[in-house]
Amino acid sequence: MREVRRSVYFVTQNKGKFREAAQVTAAFGISLKQLNTAKLEIQADRLTDVATFAAKTAAESRGSAVVSEDAGFFVDALSGFPGPYSSYAFKSIGTGGILRLMRGVTRRSAHFSAAVAYCEPNKRPVCFTGTAEGFVSKHERGSQGFGFDPIFVPNDGDGRTFAEMRIDEKNTLSHRAKAFAKFSRWYTSDRLT
Repeated sequence: MREVRRSVYFVTQNKGKFREAAQVTAAFGISLKQLNTAKLEIQADRLTDVATFAAKTAAESRGSAVVSEDAGFFVDALSGFPGPYSSYAFKSIGTGGILRLMRGVTRRSAHFSAAVAYCEPNKRPVCFTGTAEGFVSKHERGSQGFGFDPIFVPNDGDGRTFAEMRIDEKNTLSHRAKAFAKFSRWYTSDRLT
């Protein structure tokens, strides 16, 4: 692990997201601090729009630099549903609802995508994305993670769902880890030294 160079506030109330992201940024010498407050979230069809709006709004209201993240679970056989509306779909129908919609469906490909936006007050947000390709399992498996993790099996994994993996294992494959790694490489580049 590198020596910590800077701290950045992550606007999220999701402790699971925070733990995953903090592990990634720590490897780059960035100390992520959880800003445990509700982010202002617009409804939009693109994750990048949701993340950048939340980051810009939080940076302006706090008067400091922040990162915000939005993620979505996209199921091919359901025309990309729930996509950017994953949080609402999870609260409404949960993993069981997705499995019911997928009952009898053989085409089970899906992916998670994440958008991480960084913003300083009075500046434009910068956004970084990551994707994890995989498929919807036939049953919920595992107790780690959160959201749709118990029904998502990444293609590059060993057959386990995200919810069957420890954070360090999930972070080798996940959409969120890929997006936060891109942000971290950019943040620690010569542009800030």
